[in-house]
Amino acid sequence: MASPVPIANEAPWRAGLRGARANLVPGLVLQAFALALVGSYYFVPVVRDALNDLALWREDVGFISGIVSTALFGGLLPLLYLRLNPATSSRFDLRQSAALIVFWGYKGFEVDLFYRILAATVGNDAEVSTIAIKSVIDQFVYCPLIAMPNTWIAYRWIEHHFAWSEVGPRVAAPGWFTRDLLPLMVANFGIWAPMVVIIYLLPTALQLPLQNIVLCFFTLMVAHLSQKKAA
Repeated sequence: MASPVPIANEAPWRAGLRGARANLVPGLVLQAFALALVGSYYFVPVVRDALNDLALWREDVGFISGIVSTALFGGLLPLLYLRLNPATSSRFDLRQSAALIVFWGYKGFEVDLFYRILAATVGNDAEVSTIAIKSVIDQFVYCPLIAMPNTWIAYRWIEHHFAWSEVGPRVAAPGWFTRDLLPLMVANFGIWAPMVVIIYLLPTALQLPLQNIVLCFFTLMVAHLSQKKAA
């Protein structure tokens, strides 16, 4: 998630727009990469065959593949980057790192289940109407009600060394959504709104692998931008 630094008396949406501007160019690169991969699936037989084999394997393994891959791409690889970078090597200790890997493993189950539910209720085709409905549900229902709140809570709890006193009162205080979640949603919308459209162009079994790859580069991008901001 992008982390726009708040300015005193700054409106949440302005903080989010600052984060969105910081993410603009790297986000366009990520979107171009994802679109190229999807295009290769439809127009390059070798890539399509390889990805179809991956899809069959995922169907055989079930949710375990999503849990492991998301823990790897969303947790372990970004944490290794932070560890190897002197400017961020002390950000998370071993307990915090383990908790983040477990959290991203859970997110793999959550997102995989969400994609499967959408496929069962909305459809598994690449029609414009199907993709549009899925994208709207993703960005305006799932993201604000489930994905963003539980990710914010998990990261704040872990970053404050598992002190619920740093999480509960802030969540319970009036204006939590507007104060803490809205800036992140605005900052991330420019990247993830087009990205989910690209993701839903693929069959359901391939949506999580693409999301994992994008997620890995996205978290590395945010870590890099945060490091530059700190410097």
